[in-house]
Amino acid sequence: MPDTVRAATAADAADIARIYNEGIADRIATFETELRTAEGMSRTIAERASRYPTVVVERDGRVVAWAGASEYRSRECYAGIAEFSVYVDRAARGTGAGTAAMRGLITACESRGFWKLVSRVFPENSASRRLLASLGFREVGVYERHAKLDGVWKDVVIVEKRIGQAV
Repeated sequence: MPDTVRAATAADAADIARIYNEGIADRIATFETELRTAEGMSRTIAERASRYPTVVVERDGRVVAWAGASEYRSRECYAGIAEFSVYVDRAARGTGAGTAAMRGLITACESRGFWKLVSRVFPENSASRRLLASLGFREVGVYERHAKLDGVWKDVVIVEKRIGQAV
């Protein structure tokens, strides 16, 4: 059965939290160290839903990946730019779930009038960098010593993709 990509709902919050927590524990995708709860993720989805989409990828009735957009900057001139995150269940990594999630998020963001998606990726996260490059994201630079994770300075690679009217 093919993957299904759809808008996330409150019912997906536990799966989204579970997958995000794997990314937090693995220490390769986020500076976050505090594990997420289903309740917290449900609130986040609900708070962002009117403007910023979150999508999930279902495989065999189970959520295996998600991608979400959030505010880039509060200034009106940046209203068409969104930051994004994408996370894949450990067991589904390398199977196309992340690609499906990002394609779904790009489509959802375009339909809401966004013209650019941006994010930051740890340099050593080669799987995410390959995924994003395959979807046309370009690496535009490196923020050196951007923040600390477990007391260690980490660099991040800045990525962007023009979408919608900016293509």
